[in-house]
Order: sequence, then C-alpha cells, then structure tokens
Amino acid sequence: MTVHTGRHFLQIPGPTNVPERVLRAMDMPTIDHRGPEFAALGREVMEGCKTIFRSSGPVIIYPGSGTGGWEAAIVNTLSPGDRVLMVETGHFAAQWRLIAERFKLAIDYIPGDWRHGIDPQQIEAKLSEDRAHAIRAVMVVHNETSTGITSSVAEVRAALDRAQHPALLMVDAVSSLGSMDYQHDGWGVDVTVAASQKGLMLPPGLAFNAISDKALAASKANASLRSYWDWNEILSSNKSGSWPYTPATNMLYGLKEAIAMLHEEGLDNVFARHQRHAAATRAAIRAWDIELLCLDPHGHSAVVTAALMPEGHDADHLRKVVLENFDMSLGAGLSKLKGKVFRIGHIGHFNDLMLMGTLAGVEMGLDLAKVPHRSGGVLAAMEVLKGRGAVPLPASRSAVA
Repeated sequence: MTVHTGRHFLQIPGPTNVPERVLRAMDMPTIDHRGPEFAALGREVMEGCKTIFRSSGPVIIYPGSGTGGWEAAIVNTLSPGDRVLMVETGHFAAQWRLIAERFKLAIDYIPGDWRHGIDPQQIEAKLSEDRAHAIRAVMVVHNETSTGITSSVAEVRAALDRAQHPALLMVDAVSSLGSMDYQHDGWGVDVTVAASQKGLMLPPGLAFNAISDKALAASKANASLRSYWDWNEILSSNKSGSWPYTPATNMLYGLKEAIAMLHEEGLDNVFARHQRHAAATRAAIRAWDIELLCLDPHGHSAVVTAALMPEGHDADHLRKVVLENFDMSLGAGLSKLKGKVFRIGHIGHFNDLMLMGTLAGVEMGLDLAKVPHRSGGVLAAMEVLKGRGAVPLPASRSAVA
C-alpha cells in the first residue's frame, strides 16, 4: 500500500473541495432549531439563496440530495399521467427521466448522442405540435456533468415562448449554480433544482427548489400526494425562519458562509474564473491530442471537461493509475460512457495552481498508463492562464508511450 503525503486532489465534478472557511463555519454547537437564534439563521440563508439563484421568489431548502430535489419538483407540480417533455443530454437527464417514469408521468423524450446539448428547435417543434397543451412541463439539465456539455436555458425558454406554450420550465442546475451564470428569473424558469455539493462548496446534504409564482400556483392546484417534499407546508414554516421537520442545522451555517464567499469574490468573477479554468483544461487536452467528448464549440462546460480515451484504452485504468501514483481522483465515465471517458472537475473552491497540479497529474498518468498522446498539455494550459491563448489543435495524432 502506497502512503501518500500532502492533500488528496479531488478533481471530480462533485462533491467538490470544501473551503476551510465553510468547514469552520459548520463547526458549531447544535442549537435549538425552534429558537430565535436559528430563526435568524434560517431567514438569512433563505434570502441569501435568492441572490445566488437570481430569483425574487422563494427558494426551498431541503435536507437531501439533488435527487430529492428532482423528486420534489415532480411531486409538487405534476400528477401520474401528466405529459412532460424531456431531452437526453447525458446520464443525469436519463436519471431524472427514470424518476419521472416511477411517478407514472407520460414522457416525450427527445433522444441525444451525449456529445451535443439541447437543440431548442426540437423543443419548439414538439411544443408547436401540442396544440391541446397536454404537455405540462419541459424538464432539462443545464449543465450535464456526465458529458461536460452545457445547454442554453435562455434558448429553451425562447422556444416555449415562440410556441406560445404554457408548460412549466423545470431546470436541473445542480452542477451550474454558484459556478456558472444562472438566472432563475431572467430566463423564465419555473422550478430550478440544485444541491449543495458542487458550486456552493458544501458537503452533500442540501437540496434546493427555486420556484416561480406559476409553479407555486401549480402546486396548490395539484392533488398529487406528497408530504416531506410539500412546498406549501415548508413555506408556511419558513415564514418564521423554521421548517416543518428538523433541518440540517449545521449545514445552514456552512451555506451562510459559502454565500458570503461567493459575494466577496463577486458572482461575475466566479463565473469568469470557471470559464478560464475550463479553457485552460481544454487547451491541455487538445495539446495531448486527445478528443473532447463535447462536439459543440458553444457547449463546453465551465465546470467539468470530459475527454475520450483513444481506442483500446480504458479510462478507469487511467484513473486507477492516477489515484495510486498521485493521490488524485478524476471523474469516471457514467453509464454508457463507462471506461470511455475521464472527467476533470474544475469547479467550486479552485485556483490556477490547483488546476496546474491537476493537469500535471493527468499528463504523468497518461505516460504511466501508456495512453497514446502528445506531451505539452500542461504548458498549453499555462499559456492560457498567463493570457497568451491556447495552442492550436494538432493536425494529426502522434502517439507517444
């Protein structure tokens, strides 16, 4: 067994590195979750969340995971038999579909190749065909972490508007919130699903639903059974800074600190930092002459980059070599991408030197795993970080052991 010194490099796209400030903020004595001190904390984080979602409406905070947030969005607004439109953009879109199926929703599914984002024209066409307005909701993933591809929520909203369709717009922003530009109000989103362990720089344990007036009205008219996830019961308790059940008290201390950190840096600066690190990562992968999974030049994710392994080489073997030799975790390929891609997370509490260490570990791992590649990826990333731009894409593959 290899004994590693120093800090483990966690370069998966979530859970992400938790800042010391957030860890220290959570290191508090347990307090009465029905008392005035906690009520003040509850109100503060509820208002703070609105600034991150860029929403004027309520943000529901659950003790739970992003999966719980998916379920909450469904059971509050939809009933068995309701028709919804979903788009296959990757593993997480497929997982949300699976939950929708379990709740007996009738799903119109637009298939995808996992290498491109959402085509808004396909959504517009589907909605225009639905003259009876049977489709109750359009459910999409903003940033698909399994593929490293981002879709334009604003263009999806524009498609609904052009079709003059009243369907709710539901968006999974689990991996984009707090790391990429996201505008719940500005993009006309009705339900935004998010979670704590990505751009919010917290451990797993909190799920969120940001909701519009239209979504809240739908929930009040919806006869579908729900209890734990019921928005209306939670909102009633939230008026006094409380919850109808025991909340994740210490996680909320961390959430308060994470929101403060995002505002200290400035949200636009946070988004620009992530874009810059993504560009440097892509420059490294191109310099290695390894193929990016994302084929849409406008769809590259700012928080995770997925790279395709050369034919005959296993991504999980590369990840194992990197972990054993350099104590660094890279993201695995999920479902049908298993063994075919490795994913580099550059999300949350992250800086230039952390990225350079990450890319150095990948380049050394490629050598040790004998994956065909060119050298020079780290240098190409350095040029981007220094503001000199990326090296051009190699004209042809030249394998090196």
